[in-house]
Amino acid sequence: MTLPDPPLLLVTDRRQALGSLADVLAAAFAGGCRWASLREKDLPADEQVLLLQSLLPLARAAGARLTLHGDAVLAQAAGADGVHLGAGGDVAAARALLGPHALVGLSVHAGDDLAALDAGALDYVVAGPAYPTESKPGYGPLLGPEGNAALVRATSVPVIAIGGIDGANARALCEAGAAGIAVMGGVMRASDPAAEVRQLIAAVGR
Repeated sequence: MTLPDPPLLLVTDRRQALGSLADVLAAAFAGGCRWASLREKDLPADEQVLLLQSLLPLARAAGARLTLHGDAVLAQAAGADGVHLGAGGDVAAARALLGPHALVGLSVHAGDDLAALDAGALDYVVAGPAYPTESKPGYGPLLGPEGNAALVRATSVPVIAIGGIDGANARALCEAGAAGIAVMGGVMRASDPAAEVRQLIAAVGR
């Protein structure tokens, strides 16, 4: 599966968003984002499904992919374009359930055995935190470009960097080998999400 272009994954957090998720996603898509993932794990399963289904028309209209952070069964029920699994998630089961055209990703951390990943079933991994992040203060260890490069060398699966990424530091991660970047709070909290997305896309060279 080819990753969405530009290689910018927007992860949602309605608790940080200045407006509704629909408004934030619409603005992000207008700014050029073509990949978002619903990460609202505190909601009951049925509410996650309904929320994703309510946002799908926005993604479809923009030609964007909308995936779900969490459970592959919920992703299938919602009609999502794929699933992002937590560290240690069952990648093979998710692929078998969602099929060859779904995006299947996995969170990884420094020290994980990336060489053991199922490269045939995975489209990407998300590694972080790259830098200090307001969304998860104190979370670490910080990878920075050097740590990110080490993870890239350890796997054939494309690595997406996450954590404290903005227009000023995104390029260094891509130069270190990251296939793309993922952002949450920087866009969720932005007064102008479209402008923030445009800045990030420019920083990764797209």
